[in-house]
Amino acid sequence: MLKMKILLFLFSLKTAFCTCNPEVKKSGFERGRSSYKVTRLGRMPQVINESSGLVMAESDTVFWTNNDGGSKPILYKISRNGDILDSLQLTATKNTDWEDLAKDKAGYVYVGDFGNNLNARKDLTIYKLHPQKPQHIEQITYQYQDQEAYPPAKETRNFDCEAFFGHNGQLYLFSKNRGNKTVKMYSLPGKAGQHTARVTDEVYLQSQVTAADINPSESAFALLSYGKVFLFQLDAKEPTFKNPYLCIKLARGQAEALTFINETDFIISNEKGKLFLVEKKK
Repeated sequence: MLKMKILLFLFSLKTAFCTCNPEVKKSGFERGRSSYKVTRLGRMPQVINESSGLVMAESDTVFWTNNDGGSKPILYKISRNGDILDSLQLTATKNTDWEDLAKDKAGYVYVGDFGNNLNARKDLTIYKLHPQKPQHIEQITYQYQDQEAYPPAKETRNFDCEAFFGHNGQLYLFSKNRGNKTVKMYSLPGKAGQHTARVTDEVYLQSQVTAADINPSESAFALLSYGKVFLFQLDAKEPTFKNPYLCIKLARGQAEALTFINETDFIISNEKGKLFLVEKKK
């Protein structure tokens, strides 16, 4: 227990003192912290012991969230201050390592069961469901185009994913950045079946990516990491890393989930269940 507390303390220090300097120099971001205001909204109850994904439900004041791997396969509906309003038990699924959530314009929610710390999983799955019909669940299974060994050599173990979003019928997944600090973007169809996730782009990020989302007009997307948020502009049919925009330093603990609530503002949650609103200053 003491060792764990020490590790968490050291991690908090590392997050608090991280900077955007590496990504500004190597990847072309601008510093954006001064353009945003951060407000703490509330805290989720202990039953949500590690909020790992977050998407809007029917409005920008209600959200779906999930616990990380090994927990019961349940989606929790919460308010902005963290109160539980409802829950969906997805009994036809298994929470091997649930990470991020995504949502499309038709209202379907996607549950990413693709946590892969050891880079050895061959059962990577994304569950697709509509909250109004939770008993009907589609399974999207896949493998990575560039993974040949399970696990591969240690220096190339960059097949752990905790972040994705949907766009134009496709799902876009992001590797954490293990190995050479490269985050890879993958694409696969957002429909049931066995698919190959193809590599579409990559970018240098020093921080590990833990969540992703795209704004309502699909003109920008965000990647959340430990201590930072990276914003990219999107002006093409397919998301790319070619238009890095802002790096926003946000030392709010081990942040795990992010969802846009409008074109510029988003909500994040951390491993302690705290919720924060990040608003662009007028």
